[in-house]
Amino acid sequence: MKYEELVKNNAAELIEKLVTDVVTKDPVEIRFDFEDDDQWAIISMHIYEEDKEISVRLHANHRYSLYFGYYDDEDEFFEITKTLTEEEKDGLPKRLQKVMEKVLADEKGMRMPGNFLSR
Repeated sequence: MKYEELVKNNAAELIEKLVTDVVTKDPVEIRFDFEDDDQWAIISMHIYEEDKEISVRLHANHRYSLYFGYYDDEDEFFEITKTLTEEEKDGLPKRLQKVMEKVLADEKGMRMPGNFLSR
């Protein structure tokens, strides 16, 4: 399966994998980032042995996106993003959503115990 199809058709599974990874870490880091006029809160995981990154980003107006970055066989980096549906957003724990909202509003990252976010 190509990565584009994976992101488009299996976003919920990727989000579940990301959330499982994030909430088992101590501490969890929710970062703030921006580019031009766009700002977002972000949680991410890296799969170093496969040169991949999976992230969920919260943008303004409660718009969440799934981000998938990877290197191909020729070491060229590619990014795939998908805006999450309401159903896919529901796969994120409510506390994680609240913390991401705070990070975005304050424009400042946070660290906290993963078990706090899993509820």
